[in-house]
Amino acid sequence: MSKNKKPQRYLFEEVLDFLKHNDDKTFNYKQLGAAMEINTEEERIQLIDILASLKQQDFVIEKEKGKYQIKQSAQYVTGTIDFTSQATAFVVFSETEEDIFIPAKKTKDALQGDLVKVHLSSRKSGRRKEGEVMDVIKRNKTEFVGTIKINPKFAFVIADSHKLHVDFFIRTSDINGAKDGQKVLIKLKEWKAGEQNPTALVAKVFGNPGEHKTEMNAIMAEYGLPESFPDAIEYEAKKIPTEITDEEISKRRDFRKVTTFTIDPYDAKDFDDALSIQKLENGFWEVGVHIADVTHYLEPKSTLDKEAVSRATSVYLVDRVIPMLPEVLSNFVCSLRPHEEKYTFSAVFQLDDEAVIHHQWFGKTIIYSDRRFSYEEVQTIIETEEGDYKDEILVLDRLAKKLRADRMRKGSIFFDKAEVKFNLDEEGNPIGVFFKTQKDAHKLIEDFMLLANRKVAEYLGKGLKGDEVDDKPKHAQQKEGTNNLCVYRIHDVPNDEKMQELSGFAARFGYQMNLGNKQKVAQSINKLLHDVKDKKEQGMIELLAVRSMPKAIYTTKNAGHYGLGFEFYTHFTSPIRRYPDVLVHRLLEARLKGKSYSGKDELELLCKHSSEMERMAAEAERASIKYKQVEFMSDKIGETFDAVISGVTEWGIYAEIVENRCEGMIRSRDLKGDQYFFDEENYRYVGKNSGKTYGLGDAVKIVVVSADLLKKQLNFAFEDVEQGSVKPKAVDWKKKKKR
Repeated sequence: MSKNKKPQRYLFEEVLDFLKHNDDKTFNYKQLGAAMEINTEEERIQLIDILASLKQQDFVIEKEKGKYQIKQSAQYVTGTIDFTSQATAFVVFSETEEDIFIPAKKTKDALQGDLVKVHLSSRKSGRRKEGEVMDVIKRNKTEFVGTIKINPKFAFVIADSHKLHVDFFIRTSDINGAKDGQKVLIKLKEWKAGEQNPTALVAKVFGNPGEHKTEMNAIMAEYGLPESFPDAIEYEAKKIPTEITDEEISKRRDFRKVTTFTIDPYDAKDFDDALSIQKLENGFWEVGVHIADVTHYLEPKSTLDKEAVSRATSVYLVDRVIPMLPEVLSNFVCSLRPHEEKYTFSAVFQLDDEAVIHHQWFGKTIIYSDRRFSYEEVQTIIETEEGDYKDEILVLDRLAKKLRADRMRKGSIFFDKAEVKFNLDEEGNPIGVFFKTQKDAHKLIEDFMLLANRKVAEYLGKGLKGDEVDDKPKHAQQKEGTNNLCVYRIHDVPNDEKMQELSGFAARFGYQMNLGNKQKVAQSINKLLHDVKDKKEQGMIELLAVRSMPKAIYTTKNAGHYGLGFEFYTHFTSPIRRYPDVLVHRLLEARLKGKSYSGKDELELLCKHSSEMERMAAEAERASIKYKQVEFMSDKIGETFDAVISGVTEWGIYAEIVENRCEGMIRSRDLKGDQYFFDEENYRYVGKNSGKTYGLGDAVKIVVVSADLLKKQLNFAFEDVEQGSVKPKAVDWKKKKKR
C-alpha cells in the first residue's frame, strides 16, 4: 500500500502522543518510525528533526545517544491556543480534559492556533485551570490578511481576524508598494522577546477595501485557499488515460441499459452521484446509488493525490468553487454527465414497496446517464406527476419518504434551515438574495445517499455477512483475517448542559422537551423544530438547537451519528469534493478483494486533517456570505426593516432582518430613551424606568445605521426609540480599527 506524506504539524503531535503513551520505553528514530508506520525517507528526516526539537524544548530526554524517552512532568502540557477577542486565550490539550485559561499578559509570542507548551499554575480562573505559555512549538500559520496603516517612518497591519490580538509592525523597506488603507497579505518575520508587536513584511497587495475582487481574494488568502492548481498538477491530470475500455468494462457490473439519471442544482458542473431504478422479476425495486469512481484515476501517493490530501475538500464561496480536484477530473472525466459512459463505484439495493431492504451489493460498475435533472425539474414532476421518467421518479420519491419516516422513528433529527444565496452581477456585486430550501426533490437524493453511506459503513465496520453479497459480480467475499477499518463520520451525543439550556430557553416560549434518554431528546428536538415553524422564535430556536449539537468529525473510532440516529455512518457519496470519501472507496475496494488498505494511525491523521480543513472551508464560506450581506445592505443606509432579535450579549443586541437574513448589531451604549440593563439569565435588556424589554426572538423594526465592509459588520438601531446621537452613516474606510 502506498502512503501519503503525513502533514508535519500532525506528525509532531503524533510523535509526542506516542511517546507519552509509551512513557516507560526509549526509542531511536528507526524504532519509532517502524512503530508509527513511517516508511518514507522524507518522513524519516522529518522524524529526526522533530525528535531534536522535542529535546531542545525539554519534552524528551536522550537517555543514551540517539535513544529518546518522554520527560515526565505534571506541570507542563502541550496544546492548541485559541484566543478570545479580549486577548485572553484557552489552550485545548485533550479531548477529555478541561481547557486551560491563559491571561492576556501570559500568552508570550503565541498567535491563534499555534501549538504551545504551557506551564500550569496553582491558580484558577473561576473554576478553570490557569497557565502561562512558555514556548511556541509550532506555528499554525505565518501569513495573515489585514489593512495597512502607513506612517512616515513605519507601518502597521491590523489583522482582519478578531482572533489575532496584536498588530504587526512593518518596516518601510518591507511595505512592497502598498498604499495606506489597502488590504494586504503579510508574512511573519520574527517576534523577538520583549517586543510588544511581531514584525512582518507585505507579501501581496490585494487592493482597496470594499472592492469585490480585493475582498474575495483576501478571504481566500486568510484561509489559505489556493487561487489555482500548480502547473505540474494540471499537467498530471491531463495525462490521465480517460477512455472507456472493454478490458475495464469486463471487470465491472454493467448498468448501461438500466434507467439512470442525476439530480443536482441547476448550475452544478460536478455530478458525484446518479440513481438507477428497475423492477425485478422477484417483485423488488432495484435502486442503484452510483458514485463517481474517482479512485480509478487517483493513484495513491501521486502528485495529484498529495494535492487532494492537502486540500481535503472543495470550498464553495459565494462567487466561485475552489475544487479539491482539477477541472479535467471534477467537471469532465469523473463527473457523471448525461449521455456519457462513466466508471462508478456503486451501492445497489433491492427494496420492497415499504422500502425494506432485502439484498445489497457493493462494487465497481459502469453506467450511462439517460438524463440530467435539476432539483426544480424533479420537484415539478413530484408535484404534477408529469414529465420525463415520471414513473421512476415517483417510485423513488415514495421509497425515499418511507426511508425518511423510518429514520425519524429511530431518532434522526431533521434540521430544515434555509441557506442564504446571492444573485451576483457580472462584477460580482450582490443584486438579490434568495433562500435555498429543502423540498422533496432534495430529500429524495439525500435519503438514498444516506442509505448508501450507512450501509457502506456497516459493511466496513461490522464485517461482511455471507447473504449480503451477490456472487454474480466480479468481487469475491471478504477473506478471513481482514480488519474492519473504516473512516467514519461521527456525531456524538449532545452535552447535557447544552440540552438543559435549549430546554430552558424553549420553555420560555411554552415548549416542553423530554430529556429522559438520547432517543427522547431526538424526538423532542424534532417536535420542537416542527412546532416553531413560521413562529417569531423559529430562527433563534433553530440556531440554539444547532449550537447544542457537537460538531461532526471524521475518525476511525466509531461513536455513531447521533443526529442521524445511525450506529454506523460514513461518507461514500462525494469523492469528487471530499477526500474522506476517497479513503472510503479505497477501503471498500480493498475489502471486496479480500485485502487491506492503510493502517489505523495513518487513516486517523488523514481524518484529523480532513476535519480541520472542513471547518476551515465552512468558516471561509461564512466569511464570504457575511461580506456579501454587508455589501448588499450598503446602499440601504437609513432604511427600516422588520427583524427578529437573534442574539443578546453584554455588549449589544443582534437582530436578523426577516426578508434577507442579514444580521446586524445594536450596541448597548446606543440604546436610547431609557437606561437599559443586561438581564443575562433571561437573554434580554430591560429598561430601568419604562420596563420595556428587548429579548431573544422578539419581533422588532430596525434602521440600518452603517455597513462596515472592513469588519464585515452591520450596525442597526431600533426604530421605536429616540436614537439621540446615532445617525445613519456610510462606512469610513480610513477609520483605524480600535484595539
